Amino acid sequence: MRNNPIIYILLVIFAFGCSNTKYLPEGEMLYTGAEVKVKDSTLSKSDRKEMEQEMEDLLRPRPNRKILGLRAKLYFYNIAGEPKKNKGFRHWLKNKVGEPPVLFSQVDMDYNADLLQNYAENKGYFKTRTSADSTSHNRRASVDYTVTTGKRYTIRNVNYPPADSTKIDSVISGLKRWSILKSGNPYDLGDIKEQREQIDKILKYKGYYYFNLDYLLVQVDSTIGNKQVDLFLKVKEETPEKAKQVYTINDIYIYPNYSISDKEQTINPDKDSITVYKDFKIIDPDHTFRPVIYDRTLYFKKGDIYNRKDHNLSLNRLVNLGVFKFVKNEFRPADSTNTLNAYYYLSPYPKKSIRVELLGKTNSANYNGTELNVNWSNRNIFGGAELLTLSVFGGMEVQVAGQNKGYNVYRVGGEASLDWPRFITPFKVHSASGFVPHTQAKISYEYQNRRKLYSLNSFRAQFGYKWKENIKKEHNLNVFDINYVSPATVTDLYRERIDGDPSLKNVIEKQLIFGPTYSYNYTNTMQEYKRHTFYYKGSLDLSGTLTGLLSGANVKKGDTIRILDVPFSQFIKMEHDFRYYLKLSRNSQLANRIIVGVGMPYGNSGELPYIRQFFSGGTNSLRGFRARSIGPGTYRDDIDEGSFLPDQSGDLKLELNTEYRATIYKIIEGAVFVDAGNIWLWNDNRDEDGNIIKPDGRISKDFYKQLAVDTGIGLRFDFSFLILRTDLAFPIRKPWLPEGDRWVLDRINFGSSTWRKENLVFNLAIGYPF
Repeated sequence: MRNNPIIYILLVIFAFGCSNTKYLPEGEMLYTGAEVKVKDSTLSKSDRKEMEQEMEDLLRPRPNRKILGLRAKLYFYNIAGEPKKNKGFRHWLKNKVGEPPVLFSQVDMDYNADLLQNYAENKGYFKTRTSADSTSHNRRASVDYTVTTGKRYTIRNVNYPPADSTKIDSVISGLKRWSILKSGNPYDLGDIKEQREQIDKILKYKGYYYFNLDYLLVQVDSTIGNKQVDLFLKVKEETPEKAKQVYTINDIYIYPNYSISDKEQTINPDKDSITVYKDFKIIDPDHTFRPVIYDRTLYFKKGDIYNRKDHNLSLNRLVNLGVFKFVKNEFRPADSTNTLNAYYYLSPYPKKSIRVELLGKTNSANYNGTELNVNWSNRNIFGGAELLTLSVFGGMEVQVAGQNKGYNVYRVGGEASLDWPRFITPFKVHSASGFVPHTQAKISYEYQNRRKLYSLNSFRAQFGYKWKENIKKEHNLNVFDINYVSPATVTDLYRERIDGDPSLKNVIEKQLIFGPTYSYNYTNTMQEYKRHTFYYKGSLDLSGTLTGLLSGANVKKGDTIRILDVPFSQFIKMEHDFRYYLKLSRNSQLANRIIVGVGMPYGNSGELPYIRQFFSGGTNSLRGFRARSIGPGTYRDDIDEGSFLPDQSGDLKLELNTEYRATIYKIIEGAVFVDAGNIWLWNDNRDEDGNIIKPDGRISKDFYKQLAVDTGIGLRFDFSFLILRTDLAFPIRKPWLPEGDRWVLDRINFGSSTWRKENLVFNLAIGYPF
């Protein structure tokens, strides 16, 4: 027994658990929780379990929290004793780390039973019976609640106000066809509340500014028998007359430089300070903004019927202009009958500002680092809420673990951007969403030095549009996107590697890429209450299309066209990133991702330019493989230890990931994952003599047999301002091995230092991988 470590562990766990009760006051017991059992033969097992879980969430107080089955916080609270000071280690341990005991004497079983009874009746179980019984042992006590529901009541009829009584009754009656409450549905108080909210919302859309849902009454008649109810929806008799009237917009006042100290001026503005522009009365003596921005932003015009949708859209667009720190709006009765004056109080940001940012970064090549940004902004450079930003940056990235450790990357550069809060086009374009469309122009330069290897100069210019249909859908179109890359220095070490692998020359060749780009984003992941949520990003990159077609460029025939002595790139590239999140419980979910990327070089190009190619492997990709080391196809570049590992790139990509995530304790989340994928080439890489450089790298009908697969576990630390992620992974399928030997599950040996060195990959990153 003395040599058995399991016995020691069990004894420690037993002592850890028992020690919490000896600190309890005399006559008290530790409350360990409650369980609800629902007795209902008509409910399915899953529905009954769900109902029991919802009921248990209502019970109070909650017992002391457990970590791995142990009440660690209570233990720390107890061993801290009574600190003599309001500071120091013991005070911190007791009050910050620890948690006081939840005593059984604090539990009001009758109150909790009433809560469960009310919950069941609100769900239509009007004949519910609830009982509670406690169990105690070794100074611990728990409670069992039994809820016997009986048959659930259903709705027989839903009665709306007569359509010919009053105007508002007529409107409400017309909403019957879209009602949530329908004959045959189970009775649910939640549905009744939702129906009232829906009617109130629609009435606000139709001009009933002073109406609110408290003026709606739903009466329930449960005496009709046969476990059914009749519902009667009506407007309360005491509803004020003004709540039954439709209101229109009269005058619209705008205060672009509002502050609290100007309250008297906002109530009685000086007539000389008012500028009239179309339907707007603007109180802006300094003429800070050109009045046209309000015409583009506000949906209300004089004489319009009040509409809550236009109300919210106007506020959203004012906020999205990006020049106002605070946006406030109110409506007041005008002198004429059933009209409202609208007032917009806008507090602008300082026109000019400078911001310094120190960032932590991680990238797909498994590099981590830091970056310093200095940004200067002018938020209203031309008086139309245009944003001019000038920025400079510098940073470094290092590989913490991996074969490229020591080959650090240093970056410096700058960018100038100008953003107009509208579409700038030869023809008029109207956006009806609550998000202001933007026209953007950018020009940037970056110098990148990859230590011991090479350095590159990169210039880029873009002009395009960014707009949102709604909170879920976003578009980004660059009418032109020009990227020019040229080498600055190349080391002898890198030139030696080119002799062995001519494809590495692509990295340091001059590259000229120009053409339109487009991306589309859809997501509903912000709707946390949903069980199923999605994210999709699709992108399209067209380079040199018209120029190549007009010039007749054909690299296969030797007809390569140069611009400024640089062959321009001609290709079509598409990438699709689809993610699906399944919420399993309050603290766990299953995250899934599929990436499909296709790049097709043609005309003036035999392959994609290096900066537009696909890569696989690394912290946000296949985590059981070194960054950018997989493929193409079954190709494997065997590099001596101590030498740098070159990035493997391809024209096509397929990647599949799935990850189970669950909260372990507060800010700590655990994960178990599986990744699969690879990259391929459209055409074989060949050297000057025509020899294939990367055998079996070309796409074929057997591409699915060439997938790399890994698995692993990870921890995520959510510090609110960032998520620090650690993953430990290893390969379970290696595509470069002979077919039939690629699955390596039978070779896993955690006890072997050689296996661990060759297979275990540790990833340190910021943020989720997807």
